[in-house]
Amino acid sequence: MKFLFDFFPVLLFFLAYKLFDIYVATGVVIAATFAQCGWLWITTRRVGTMQLATLAIILVFGGLTLVLHDEQFIKWKPTVINWLFGAVFLLSQVVGRRTAIERLLGANLSLPSPVWRRLNLAWTAFFLLLGGINLYVMHFYDRDTWVNFKLFGMLGLTLLFVVLQSFYLSRYMAESPADSE
Repeated sequence: MKFLFDFFPVLLFFLAYKLFDIYVATGVVIAATFAQCGWLWITTRRVGTMQLATLAIILVFGGLTLVLHDEQFIKWKPTVINWLFGAVFLLSQVVGRRTAIERLLGANLSLPSPVWRRLNLAWTAFFLLLGGINLYVMHFYDRDTWVNFKLFGMLGLTLLFVVLQSFYLSRYMAESPADSE
């Protein structure tokens, strides 16, 4: 459910683009991201660092898109966010006791340290690759294709990555006593 909640602004961006244009869609994604962070604050009294970083990047790149009336800025936003997350995940490999992925999922999963490190590197590579693919699509395809990729391509690649990651992790999951009876 959280995964879909995180994609809520992207979905609204897509719908606003299809109904209006890229500039209206940019305003909508800024408002939706504000609303998303506001909802998190109201319901949990906490907004995660990743959500705040995303909001800041959307404000900067979306704001530049609207003020300068240049769609290139909003097209760069997914690359900047993904590369920022990739850099944070990579940095967590060498700084701190736990990797970024362990901080995010450690309460739900119990894995050996080497597995956490491999998983963290896999997410690092995924974020860096996704940012690169966004650059490729924005430079070599038209705006409509980029908007479709932003929703369907990025969402699809993320879901595929999560499914592949679950297969990898399944061999490290401990069998509960109820499962073995």
